[in-house]
Amino acid sequence: MVRETKYYDALGVSPDADDAKLKTAYRKGALKHHPDKNAHDPGAAEKFKEISHAYEILSDPQKRQIYDQYGEEGLEQGGGGGPGGMGAEDLFAQFFGGGGGGGFGGMFGGGMREQGPKKARTIHHVHKVSLEDVYKGKVSKLALQKSVICSKCDGRGGKEGAVKTCTGCNGVGMKTMMRQMGPMIQRFQTVCPDCNGEGESIREKDKCKQCNGKKTVIERKVLHVHVDRGVQNGTKIDFRGEGDQMPGVQPGDVQFEIECKPHPRFQRKGDDLFYHAEIDLLTALAGGAIYIEHLDDRWLTVEILPGEVVSPGEVKVIRGQGMPSYRHHDHGNLYVQFDVKFPERLSGPPDADGYPTSLAPEQIKALESVLPPRQPQNIPPADAMTEDYALEKVDPSQEGERLARGATDEDDDEMGGGERVQCASQ
Repeated sequence: MVRETKYYDALGVSPDADDAKLKTAYRKGALKHHPDKNAHDPGAAEKFKEISHAYEILSDPQKRQIYDQYGEEGLEQGGGGGPGGMGAEDLFAQFFGGGGGGGFGGMFGGGMREQGPKKARTIHHVHKVSLEDVYKGKVSKLALQKSVICSKCDGRGGKEGAVKTCTGCNGVGMKTMMRQMGPMIQRFQTVCPDCNGEGESIREKDKCKQCNGKKTVIERKVLHVHVDRGVQNGTKIDFRGEGDQMPGVQPGDVQFEIECKPHPRFQRKGDDLFYHAEIDLLTALAGGAIYIEHLDDRWLTVEILPGEVVSPGEVKVIRGQGMPSYRHHDHGNLYVQFDVKFPERLSGPPDADGYPTSLAPEQIKALESVLPPRQPQNIPPADAMTEDYALEKVDPSQEGERLARGATDEDDDEMGGGERVQCASQ
């Protein structure tokens, strides 16, 4: 089992991916996030660097082996990762602070500062939930697979006394190698080939039959994730110690991040909800009722009083009908934006053949009796010459084609508008 998966996650591959899969994943990612193709995305360049760095490490067998065994820390320390070697922080603590005996305890018998035990990596998961789940609250049962210490060998990898310290690296897991480069000798560290960086070795016949010497086995675990009412998008829920186990290392954690899926009818902003209601012109002018199905299956009846004119795009509020506040007892508001649907045309009673007619004078008078008076128009002088025109409906597709043709004609004019070079007659 690898120590970290950050570089594998960057490329979108599993830790057991071969060179061909790594190369394919890198090409796809590099093409997708290349800065030249994403000039308007400021995060593309950073993602491209991340993918390139991950491939640089994983495509090098030596670096990949170090990364799998010790993670980024092992790469930064030149492959040190395992026991041995005192870090600068420990050296500093030995002289100034740390153990007992006052500020210089380490220098005068106080000993080196003790480090806490290492801890396995945290496993991250995204838990997608619906807006209904967040409104009402729920408990999700989520299954995951994790590494646990083998119960048969207690994490030794073999029977007691069979595990031996590797003589090739003295249990460090790394070997220092020398390489001649012209007149110079390069010194570098590499994963011990005798023990594959484990620092110990077990004869094949002495390996544990349950874990095959790996010290851990895969176990299925079901966790109950409590999605509280009103929980915010991006909230992280931690399960301490429920992650992978390794010998001599504290169990890692499991972390679920709440991600709320988009809703077809409601939009959430904080504790408030936003809803679009479409009503006809008669309801907007003369009143009526609209019905809203809420997230907990209740139906809200909203009355528009006669004479209470609702304008297109107008927003009204129903207080206390928004989202429940996270870990509080109050609620946000529900904001309703109205889309007033106007009729295509108004017509009078049908004629003898059943065809609609124009509005009758009495119908116009009825409208004038309830609507505000007409606004005075900019009327031309009596002696002005006037021309009559009719309004037509605009077809957006036809208008788009007309504008496109006009732009093409202008381009043609520009291309042919300059001076032409003529051949001189001999």
